[in-house]
Amino acid sequence: MSDQLKKLREQIDGLDDQLLQLLNQRAGLAQQIGHLKEDGTVLRPEREAQVLLRLQANNNGPLSNAAVTQLFTEVMSQCRALEAQMSVAFLGPMGTYSEAAVIKRFGSAAMRVASTSIDEVFRATEGGAVNFGIVPVENSTEGAIGRTLDLLTGSQLRICGEVLLPIHHCFLVQPGPMFDGRIQQIVAHPQALAQCQGWLNANFPNAARIPVASNAEGAHLAAQDASKAAVAGDQAAGLFGLDIWAHNIEDDSRNTTRFLVIGNQEVAPSGRDKTSIVMAAPNRPGAVHDLLTPLAKHGVSMTKLESRPARSGLWEYLFYLDIEGHQLDAPVAAALAELKQQAAAFKILGAYPVAV
Repeated sequence: MSDQLKKLREQIDGLDDQLLQLLNQRAGLAQQIGHLKEDGTVLRPEREAQVLLRLQANNNGPLSNAAVTQLFTEVMSQCRALEAQMSVAFLGPMGTYSEAAVIKRFGSAAMRVASTSIDEVFRATEGGAVNFGIVPVENSTEGAIGRTLDLLTGSQLRICGEVLLPIHHCFLVQPGPMFDGRIQQIVAHPQALAQCQGWLNANFPNAARIPVASNAEGAHLAAQDASKAAVAGDQAAGLFGLDIWAHNIEDDSRNTTRFLVIGNQEVAPSGRDKTSIVMAAPNRPGAVHDLLTPLAKHGVSMTKLESRPARSGLWEYLFYLDIEGHQLDAPVAAALAELKQQAAAFKILGAYPVAV
């Protein structure tokens, strides 16, 4: 070993020792804050968003902002666990992208509770069996998740945050040599099969494609049969002992799923927020245009508009809107007050920090 290499490693060792001391100091302060909190609230989404944005602003590299966010999300996760164990319900089973969204938002210290349906995630969160739930709400290629929108409309839960998860599919097989004809079936969720059909057509045109309830179920089946392959995330490979034969096989590299964090608490403004609402327009010509007028009047930008048939039958359509700003910000509050007066039905689904 050269003297220069030895010195550099000694410097790294010294920095690691300093980091360890500083991390434990931070954890101790987090414990003190936990003791001082009067309402027992463990998670403050607006505070964590502010921390991450401040760190990104102060980041001079070479670490990327994404790396800094991942590192400090985990630091906050471990510190939070010293205050209380947090549990989060998600659409299971283990090894799905929904579980990956939980880890991205809450870190590895949060207890992850797999649910069999989006409805069950809502029930567990509403009933207090878990602190929060995470549910998919839209995919950049497949569109909105209607069931999530329907449940948000009828639930007393609030949207407390959002997670944007890039979806990168892998081709997973049992360990062993690959040869022509080995893979007879490819098992995955129908959306995953659709999102990778170009790559699958080019590489395994003769293999049957078998839709299953989740990519994790497909990985489980592939782990039991060498003639089967799965399309899933890299997390599923480790969970089921599969080899990753190919990475990033999705046809659109920008493929992203947006998840919502749902819970029973109101989130204070962070300075970079979003408010989600649902409303129904009166049954008259120009009603939808009139409903949107208050947003322009008060200078509030709309980032999403989604229409969906009303399940109650009282109105033809419900409109789901995401707007920039927090419901307590003066321009947003003024616009929402006018919207509420004009709409046939109106509900604020939540105000929360924009995904960091």
